Amino acid sequence: MLRYLPFLLVLAVWIYAFIDVLNTPEKEVRHLPKVAWVFIVLLFGEVLLGPVAWFVTGKVRKAPAGGSGPRAGRGGQWVAPDDNPEFLKSLRDEDPDDKNDDKKRDKGTEG
Repeated sequence: MLRYLPFLLVLAVWIYAFIDVLNTPEKEVRHLPKVAWVFIVLLFGEVLLGPVAWFVTGKVRKAPAGGSGPRAGRGGQWVAPDDNPEFLKSLRDEDPDDKNDDKKRDKGTEG
């Protein structure tokens, strides 16, 4: 069973690279047209030259989102909702329609 492991790993990387090339938008492909990268990955996949070339130079890699979202705290770490000031502020902000509904309910119970 272990003698098949290298072949299966090469096959998995080859398939992953091929699918990644196909799913990548044309504007994110670098250095060569997308069709050329498909042929490179297919032709040189058995020796991992094509997939490695694709992963290293073929695709524009984006940095992970740093901490600009509402769930990010100091240093880009995740913040629980009860510690997030923006979330707590949104709970304090009441909708004017809700206030009117509360007044109507109060008037109905008093009379």
